[in-house]
Amino acid sequence: MKAEATAAPGGQQANSGKVLTPANVVSFSRVPLAIAFAYFPEVGVRLGVLVAAAATDLLDGWLARRLGPSRLGAWMDPVADKIFMLTAFAILALSGALGPFEITGVLLRDVLAPAGYLASVVAHRPFRVPPARVGGKAVTVGQTLTLFAWLLDSSFLRPLAWATAAMALYALADYGRLAVRNVERTHS
Repeated sequence: MKAEATAAPGGQQANSGKVLTPANVVSFSRVPLAIAFAYFPEVGVRLGVLVAAAATDLLDGWLARRLGPSRLGAWMDPVADKIFMLTAFAILALSGALGPFEITGVLLRDVLAPAGYLASVVAHRPFRVPPARVGGKAVTVGQTLTLFAWLLDSSFLRPLAWATAAMALYALADYGRLAVRNVERTHS
């Protein structure tokens, strides 16, 4: 199979048709990290897994920018992020440290953004949110800090959860604004 090559920033070739790019391998590593987070109940292990997951989230984007992105990576990265976050917050929810409403707020973007994308596909107007939106990045940081607060038994757990929920509402409003602009552009 021949990979399609296009110029990536910095003169690098994009890996659009490749599967095993360094960025894809790093992205996929969040799936076994999610399993480890669920399997090992020790706080120290979970802290290490959370640090590793956050590091891979930063590293895969850097690798894709430096070595070239791939179509698979553009799909796999957000899926791996969601698998990790949904797993970690399911464990947090089972602990009872946050209520169902708080968990829902923290995960609002992770549930509604894919639902919005599926709705756009059903409407025959597929629309993907461009990567690296400020609101989306803020939600990811908020989710990670909320998990750290839970693992460290911090009094900041609830305030971080509510702040993350607010960031999720902002991110969803931003995504919605982009989607409306996309629909208006296709109708003009």
